[in-house]
Amino acid sequence: MNFTLKIWRQKNVTAKGEMVSYDVSGISPDSSFFEMLDTLNQKLITTDGDPVAFDHDCREGICGTCSLYINGRPHGPVKGVTTCQLHMRAFKDGDTIFIEPWRAKAFPVVRDLVVDRSALDKIIQAGGYVSVNTGGVPDANTIPVPKEKSDAAFDAATCIGCGACVAACSNAAAMLFIGAKVSHLALLPQGRVEAAKRVQNMVACMDELGFGNCSNTYACESDCPKGISVTNIARMNREFLGAKLFSEKEKVIKESL
Repeated sequence: MNFTLKIWRQKNVTAKGEMVSYDVSGISPDSSFFEMLDTLNQKLITTDGDPVAFDHDCREGICGTCSLYINGRPHGPVKGVTTCQLHMRAFKDGDTIFIEPWRAKAFPVVRDLVVDRSALDKIIQAGGYVSVNTGGVPDANTIPVPKEKSDAAFDAATCIGCGACVAACSNAAAMLFIGAKVSHLALLPQGRVEAAKRVQNMVACMDELGFGNCSNTYACESDCPKGISVTNIARMNREFLGAKLFSEKEKVIKESL
């Protein structure tokens, strides 16, 4: 298979970027998208060219680092897969493929297709964890959890933090990411203890880092490689509103004493 690649090239954070055209040929339809980019880079290296920088790690669809915007969609045209699990058979021979980095204020371009997604790490550091001492690991049946809640928690926990939801949103919102992290902890007894503090801290951090608000277009759910539901955003909003109302009530009571 032969392709024309239109790739975003940018030397560093401050440099002006541009789309550069490359031709690749003899690509197997069973090759992954990254193997195709490896072929291009090998060609560039052997001809004294500058290889294209892109993020990757496990190449198994679980690490979330393969953040590429392909033909106008995060991770490409196939629903429910990451870029590293996208194969060239998803395209037609002779296709022109546009490849860009995530576009969001909170994700500055480092070089070419590499963006700084540490903003998501900062949100996790703000509250996406359980810090209370829960003791040793209990038996599975020691703390009863309704199956409906455990299933919802596990579904939310499949989020790999790739940032596709941010890239897909017209407002560059991180609310599906935060909703998933808030949900999978708040639905379980161990995470319930810090639920109010957690959601307020994570939302405050999101706003501080420059992410937008939910656009209500469901683009995040559509382009999420793990199929995270927008119901997690609704749950996060309920958790946040409840936490704010409770904190205001506490404040009024303290002031009246």
